[in-house]
Amino acid sequence: MSRRRVEFGCAIVVIGLLAGVAGAATTLLLHAIEHLTYRYSFGSLLDGVENSGDWRRALGPMVGGALAGTGWWLLRRRAGVPSLSAALAGEQPVRRLALTGDAALQVLLVGSGASLGREGAPRQLAVAWGDLGTSRWALTAADRRILLACAAGAGLGAVYSVPLGGALFATRILLGTWHPRALGTALITSSLAVAVAAPVTHLQHPLTWPTADLSPLFGLLAVALAPLAVAVGWAFTRITAAGPPAAAPTLIPAIAAAGLLTGVCSIWLPELPGNGRSVLEVSVDSGLTLGAAAAILVLKPLLSAAFLRAGAVGGLLTPALATGAAAGSVVALALDAWAGLTLPVPAVSLTCAAGVLAITQRSPLFAALFVWELARPPVWLLAVFALAAFAAHGLTRLRRVTAS
Repeated sequence: MSRRRVEFGCAIVVIGLLAGVAGAATTLLLHAIEHLTYRYSFGSLLDGVENSGDWRRALGPMVGGALAGTGWWLLRRRAGVPSLSAALAGEQPVRRLALTGDAALQVLLVGSGASLGREGAPRQLAVAWGDLGTSRWALTAADRRILLACAAGAGLGAVYSVPLGGALFATRILLGTWHPRALGTALITSSLAVAVAAPVTHLQHPLTWPTADLSPLFGLLAVALAPLAVAVGWAFTRITAAGPPAAAPTLIPAIAAAGLLTGVCSIWLPELPGNGRSVLEVSVDSGLTLGAAAAILVLKPLLSAAFLRAGAVGGLLTPALATGAAAGSVVALALDAWAGLTLPVPAVSLTCAAGVLAITQRSPLFAALFVWELARPPVWLLAVFALAAFAAHGLTRLRRVTAS
């Protein structure tokens, strides 16, 4: 057996272990900041926001935004932070300290209530630490690209306890391949990372599925929801991609202002702060009213865009999921109120969320599997989520073919 193969096998184990540590570290830091911001000891972020006063709700995200903005201002003055995609493609070097610092600031911002995803931080941290752990081995450029992409996917898998979702994120979204070497590496690293992070995440999935009897005919509704998912996913992508970030002199006040806006909105809608988990929780628990679901559908992407325009960095995976879940809740609650149809709100919410995620991530299989692993509903609902995701993805492809 050649030295290269032995070292590649060892690197797979090292990457999985380091990605798990990165996922555990970011999870611990995130929870510590959430508890400090909203001054609570037990429960979820939603519990903390609901039990805090109006002033703390309003000012907590603003203070966190100002601190994170200061950190980014200092970091970007001293060293440019490479984009993760450019680092994975080998177009830019993996600047480990810059990526680690940037990841910590992302956790600070999201933990204090910013409407951005937390998945970017463990991905960056896993890549930075994975690059450090494998830098002295005899690996080719192709080997390193596979390993670092799998590190990013494993970091995602670790924080959400979704090993299959993490593996698919690495192979389909970052690498764009089904090659057995890449797929096998992704499955091993993501599974290892989830196991290493388990003492922190406790393998508890962010969503708890309620007991409910659903008809297999629900699959027809999944296809019917596809046009809505396409519209919401397209709008979410356009809104969050609009415009350049704020200039350096206004970075700190701009991020603080986005935090203040989020905090003020949370006085009436406590589900808005954070990466979107709170919205998913209340959607699955059927805890949203029609008005609240409609407001979240509009405000969640706008608040995420406000932080990005201000110059902040963060993920969009769970904000897109939350927006899709709010859209599904609007449909289910509206049909119940106006047409007398009693639809299962949790199933409709997550089905629409899978469709929206298929548009924003351009990978229907990843979208369906990621949503299913988050909630762990009955197994047959995985097929329903896949129907919604592939139908929405198919509509976008059909539109492109027709337009050309």
